[in-house]
Amino acid sequence: MMLITCPWCGPRAQIEFTYGGDASVTRPPDPEAVSAGEWLDHVYLRDNPRGPHDEWWQHSSGCRAWVKVRRDTWTHRMLGSGPPGAGRGEDGSESPGAAPASGGEGAGSSGAVPGAGPHGGGSR
Repeated sequence: MMLITCPWCGPRAQIEFTYGGDASVTRPPDPEAVSAGEWLDHVYLRDNPRGPHDEWWQHSSGCRAWVKVRRDTWTHRMLGSGPPGAGRGEDGSESPGAAPASGGEGAGSSGAVPGAGPHGGGSR
């Protein structure tokens, strides 16, 4: 069983969460300037990395907030979790707000508004 740490509810079983996608993908800054082919690539093409990867998960059976999780896709080990603003710099270092893993299962932090998600709003 995978445990995901919700920053607001604490460690919970993965079954309480819904996978929301790749957290490293960003929306184009000017959608009107993007060609149909570029939109197709943005929406449908994803890398399938082996190793540490940032993902969106929604605590759908709990507080319904979005959580940013860093998970090793090879071992499924949770490396950390935090509120939507948490992340990593280009060098892989944690930015403020990212919670390091505790006991190999992930850890949470507080200070963000529950419900803010990867799409800029509340729960879907």
